[in-house]
Amino acid sequence: MRIFASIAAFLVFASANLGAWAQSETEAMAEKPSVPVFAKWLEGVRLEARERGISQATIDAALSDIHPNERVVELDRKQPEFTQTFEQYLEKRVSDIRIKRGREMMAKHRDSLRKVAEKYGVQPRFIAAIWGLETNYGAYTGGMNVVQSLATLAYDQRRAAFFRKQLFAALTIIDEGHIAAADMMGSWAGAMGQSQFMPTSFNAYAQDFDGDGRRDIWTTEADVFASIAHYLASHGWRGDMTWGRAVLIPAGMSPTEGDLAQTTPPKSCGRALKAHSKSLDLADWQKLGVRRLNGEALPKAPFAASMVQPGSTEGRAYLTYKNYRAILSYNCSNLYAMAVGHLADALKSAE
Repeated sequence: MRIFASIAAFLVFASANLGAWAQSETEAMAEKPSVPVFAKWLEGVRLEARERGISQATIDAALSDIHPNERVVELDRKQPEFTQTFEQYLEKRVSDIRIKRGREMMAKHRDSLRKVAEKYGVQPRFIAAIWGLETNYGAYTGGMNVVQSLATLAYDQRRAAFFRKQLFAALTIIDEGHIAAADMMGSWAGAMGQSQFMPTSFNAYAQDFDGDGRRDIWTTEADVFASIAHYLASHGWRGDMTWGRAVLIPAGMSPTEGDLAQTTPPKSCGRALKAHSKSLDLADWQKLGVRRLNGEALPKAPFAASMVQPGSTEGRAYLTYKNYRAILSYNCSNLYAMAVGHLADALKSAE
């Protein structure tokens, strides 16, 4: 009887675990993109593309042999948490090698950078700094098929609406002749070219600076520079202003506490700007005891600035100006904006 009882118990255990395993497998299959279902979904994309006026030639070139890229979904699901300190981030992003390379590239493209700067009012060093941080001055622009990546993420349900919009924007770019479908390569999330624009940003801000009829952010540096500059100018850049500066602050001063704390949340890029103080004129910061790193008075300029303290050094912080917020519009990260600012400062001698 004990044997039969043991067998019965085992069967109950096995049945329960088999059911759990089957449920787990079903859930896993549901999460995993299904090629037949994707193919049906893709037909809907083709139909909508035609309704949007995209040519059949572009639809065939861009959407043939497209299938879900599981690596893209994996990267979207498992984006690593950022664990570097501010100091470590700057050391890696604003390295001596990147500064040296930046100065060389600015010398090589001096004429183009100056012409772009004159038209858009953005200093060459800031254009070069973003170029350097985004793609190491065009050396690495991403090796994934942009249409396939966007189709994968549009088919996936996590951010489907956003990436579906990007997918149709990418098809429009191809249809307008700016790049061939096979050559539209970029990051796993669809950022493209030497300026790493998403397709909607390309349509809004990319420029044909050399006048050849194509907005080529992949291989034409003049177009890359103009596109970056136009983006910054469209987000409030001022050519008579830098990004900000490191300052000495009185003991106990905190950007986000007491009278310095913001009274209303930031309207955009809140994840970065929530770490800032409210905005004050430089003259007011001067009255509060804030000084340049060398101990001298702050500039007597009619600039407003907010304070942020990303590093761990006691008694030091940063005052950031309007141009800093234009950089944040490119990438909503204080570490990124700080890196752009520091790299641009290091490249100033090359202007």
